[in-house]
This record gives sequence, structure tokens and C-alpha cells, in this order.
Amino acid sequence: MAERHLVYFLADVHLGLPGSDGQGREERLLACLKSMTGPETKALYLLGDIWDFWYEYRDVVPRRGARVIAQLVHMMDEGIEVYFIPGNHDMWCYSYFESLGIHRIDQPYFTEIGGKSFCLGHGDELGGAKRGYRFLLWVFRNRVLRCLFSGLHPWLAFGLADRWSGSSRKVKKGNGYKFAGESEPLYRFASSVDAERHVDFFIFGHFHEDVRMSLPSGARFIILDDWIDGDTPHALFDTATGSLTISGAGLRSPGGSWRPPSQADPRRIRCDTDRPTDRSPRYR
Repeated sequence: MAERHLVYFLADVHLGLPGSDGQGREERLLACLKSMTGPETKALYLLGDIWDFWYEYRDVVPRRGARVIAQLVHMMDEGIEVYFIPGNHDMWCYSYFESLGIHRIDQPYFTEIGGKSFCLGHGDELGGAKRGYRFLLWVFRNRVLRCLFSGLHPWLAFGLADRWSGSSRKVKKGNGYKFAGESEPLYRFASSVDAERHVDFFIFGHFHEDVRMSLPSGARFIILDDWIDGDTPHALFDTATGSLTISGAGLRSPGGSWRPPSQADPRRIRCDTDRPTDRSPRYR
């Protein structure tokens, strides 16, 4: 049997997002996952905000994306490893994913895949965050407040979460945050890590932008775009060739559909992994 050699990365699907083409987005993700399910696929990394809101009660989990979870279980049954890094929208996962066999990991996550070094994460907080956002995360993670929230009936809890998510996006619409390039805290975080250890690829989500940059050492810095407006952005690393491609971005049409790697957008970017490993000043 041929060795598995394909590793996929995706983020920011936001299943269940109010006021959007939620059904179409779920169908695109399902088609994507089904196409990934094969003897060549080694692993799938979900880099956060796969759900627009996820909250686990002791005996209750959301029904949103139930078919997606079923497909992930099927992928694992077929021998594919599935990893999940919680984002700021689906951080309230406790033991359910692990009970299914999904590997829940925290950012920043360093791993070696096919002889290349990766740093993975959702992307928020890394490198620092504004005071208001840090306070919001403190509220979200506070044990007492979580216990109080758990006392709400799921119908009410998810209704409140949907209202908050919808109102938040209305405020941000037209005034969305733009990635600040080399001055962005996340980029500075990657630069500081890269100065201390060898990393070939930094891959994140969170910013809802398609960002592809290089660090001074030659390491690749990648932010995957979101799935909200019809795209299917994802990264594919082939351990057999050491190449990484980014597909499914830039389509931006409500009817956008998943296309397998062989039919992917010819404009997709290949990131050459033959980078210098010398840590001398000329590579910094």
C-alpha cells in the first residue's frame, strides 16, 4: 500500500454564522472533506473557527455541522489523523472532540511533517493583542462565568451567541481590520520564533485574509482566508515532494464549490521549500 503523503490545512469556515449562506458553506466543506478522504491523505489540520459558535454542555453538544463531524469521524476511520486548534469562536470545546478521536492541540503548535518544520495556530493572541480583546478572552475563559453560562438552556445560550456574533459583524462591516504586514504582531511573533529555531512554514487563520509572505530567513508565513463568501481556501502539503500549495482562494462567489487538487485554480501559489537553513546574519 502506498504511503500517505498529503496533509491539508484550513480555517475560518464559521459553520452556523447567522445571516449568511450557512447551508451552502456546509455543503462546500463536506464536499471538500469527502474529496480529501482517500488513501493518499495523511492528516487534516483544522486551525480554528470551524464553527461560528461552539459550546459543549456536559451531555449536550451543538447539532450545527453534525454531518461535518460525521465526515471527520469517517476520515479517521479511514486512517487519516485529524487535528483541531480552537479559535476564538469555538474555544469552548472540552472533551467531545477527543472522545471521537480528534487531536485537540493548542497554539502555537510546532510539528515536523515530511521533514519540514511547521508552526501552526489560529493566529489570535500570538504576538500580543489589544486590551479590549484580551479582556474579552478573559471573560470567555473565566470559570465562574462559564459555569453561569452553562446554566442557560442551550436554546437561549445559542440565541444570545448568534445575536452577539451578528451584531459584531455588522459593526465591523465596511471597517474590517486589514493585516498590517511586517508590523502585525503575528508576523513579529513569527519573526521572533524564526530567529530562535528553524521553522519552514508558519500557517494561521483568524484574519479572514489571504496573506502569503516570507520571513527574512526564507520561512513561509501564510494566513488562510475564510470560507464565508463562497471560497474554499486551504493549504495542501505534499510530503513526497516537499511542496505546499494554496488553493480555493480568490473565487469569491456564493456558488463557489470545492475542487480537488487536480482541478484546483491554476493561479494557486506553490511555496518552494528549498530555503536556506544557515542562521548567519545574511539570512536574517
